[in-house]
Amino acid sequence: MTSAPTQKTNARTQLKRNNGKKQESRYAHPHRLMLGLYAGAFLGMLSETSMNIALPALMGQFHVSTGIAQWMVVGYMLAIGIVLPTVGLLLKWVRARYLVLAALSSFLIGAVLSAIAPNFGVLLAGRILQGVGTGIVLPTMYAAIMAVFPLSMIGSANGVAGLVIMFAPVIGPTLAGIMLHAWGWRSIFWLFVAVAAIAIVLTLAFFRTPIRQTHQPIDGLSILASVIGFGGLVAGVSLVADQGFSPLVICLLVVGIAVLAFYIHRQLHISNPVLDLKALGIATFRVPAVMVTLSFACTLAFMYLVPQELQNGLGMSSQTAGLLMLPGGIVNAVCSFAVGRLYDRMGARRLVWIGGVITLIAGVLFLMMGATAPGWYFILAHVVFMVGIPFIQQSTQSAALAGLPRRLSGDGSTIMNTLQQVFGAISTSMATILLALGSSSMKGSGAMARRDAFVAGSRYGYFWGLALIVIVLVLGIWLHEKQEPRLEEVKITEAEEKAAMARH
Repeated sequence: MTSAPTQKTNARTQLKRNNGKKQESRYAHPHRLMLGLYAGAFLGMLSETSMNIALPALMGQFHVSTGIAQWMVVGYMLAIGIVLPTVGLLLKWVRARYLVLAALSSFLIGAVLSAIAPNFGVLLAGRILQGVGTGIVLPTMYAAIMAVFPLSMIGSANGVAGLVIMFAPVIGPTLAGIMLHAWGWRSIFWLFVAVAAIAIVLTLAFFRTPIRQTHQPIDGLSILASVIGFGGLVAGVSLVADQGFSPLVICLLVVGIAVLAFYIHRQLHISNPVLDLKALGIATFRVPAVMVTLSFACTLAFMYLVPQELQNGLGMSSQTAGLLMLPGGIVNAVCSFAVGRLYDRMGARRLVWIGGVITLIAGVLFLMMGATAPGWYFILAHVVFMVGIPFIQQSTQSAALAGLPRRLSGDGSTIMNTLQQVFGAISTSMATILLALGSSSMKGSGAMARRDAFVAGSRYGYFWGLALIVIVLVLGIWLHEKQEPRLEEVKITEAEEKAAMARH
């Protein structure tokens, strides 16, 4: 009698052989076909990691407060978080090639608007259009990988995509700092325009639609609820920094939470959900998914505060701030790559504890940093932080996806990405609120007093990030990784595999 693991192995081997033959014969140069999406994903992450360093310049240019300026970060992530859950449905109705071109065009138009913006409103509108483009390109790239590459090459293809994405945070802050110092903040958006144009050309030249359209019925009410729910919640939290708990803020928060509750209930009870939230009912996915979301929120809070503290607190130029952030970016990319291999040998739990302890040490170093701290001290604190965070993020993300049956892997990935963007936006807003609160606690006048006040405010924000890491470590108690394959995966047929690929 054949055992379940043996049946699964035989089924997967035959499936890989069949799919591999078909796909290898159809796409002779799959990486070349993907060039436009690689460039688009790089652009999205470059944009997400480059803007923080320009915020002080934008505040001076348009005479806006920190609470308003944060919308350059929050608005971008909010747009991604709203669009992300709908991409799977869009791919069932629109050819992937057209959808990618529309997304890259949205990003290009948004970058042009921001580059020529006469006021902050136009600047922010352009930024939101950029977020819409990124929110479409990122999940489409991973869906295309599943359709373009044979199953035997999926791991290496995801590795290439990961390296492309990781390269952007390495050079983003440094490149933005140099350009800001040399040519002003508008040059950063013109860089985005150039990269978007290259991505469009590569897409037109090489990308073909590898994803089959199934024309699944569209539940417009779910999409509307997603937009209102996520938008209301993030907008309400973001406006607290500038308006406090005004009637408008309270209304946005109440509406956002209520509509999100309706959205969740509807996804769990309709036959064709926009996003299958049943994945959250699986503990081996839910716990690590929450952990990776909280660690990502911590990262965004720190990366929002750090470049501003270097300029407004330590009195450095944008160019110097960007250069000081380069070593940490390189270390982060190297560690992100290495943790993937360590996860296969050690599992997630031990890596989470290692990363959590290292991150807490980095947080203490940041808390001790004063307005007269030397550059080497910042590099030390930043590098330690960038070593610790990948141990948490990469291991919990891998554990979360490994904890799902294959049929829910696409929905699980979308759920995690959406949670990270939405809670990342909320975390950035919380850091802004605490920054203002901490700064106001310092009395005095003069340039040095203002620098000391900004450093004090940053400490409040760092405490918020460290609190998130403490919660991650507590959740690690309930982190149970899937040890044995689920029986339902043994029964996956080739037709079901194709349906899953078409869906995601």
